[in-house]
Amino acid sequence: MEMLLSLVIGGLYAAGFYLMLRRSLAKLIIGLSLLSNATNLLIFTAGGLTRAEPPLVPRGADRPTGPFADPLPQAMILTAIVIGFGVLAFALVLAYRAYQTTGSEDLDAMKETDR
Repeated sequence: MEMLLSLVIGGLYAAGFYLMLRRSLAKLIIGLSLLSNATNLLIFTAGGLTRAEPPLVPRGADRPTGPFADPLPQAMILTAIVIGFGVLAFALVLAYRAYQTTGSEDLDAMKETDR
């Protein structure tokens, strides 16, 4: 399962970087979204894939017994999803405003407005 996720993560990173190198602003935003999702999967895979009991401490014990799922990567991913959604929403609004100002989504055409 980890090998399959590694291939998916690599594919998402490759597609994200490829789209970010294009001249279109829409493709840049889609590439940013793919990179965000790939990073979330990377954190999830690095935390370890454990199909086990939740990390609950039984009565009278000091720590969880047996194999248990680590809740820290899951909490980090949840936070990263919320932050990624905020960044994506901001990028969409910024792209819309840039399109209104320049009339084009081509990044090279937007460079000409700096002069």
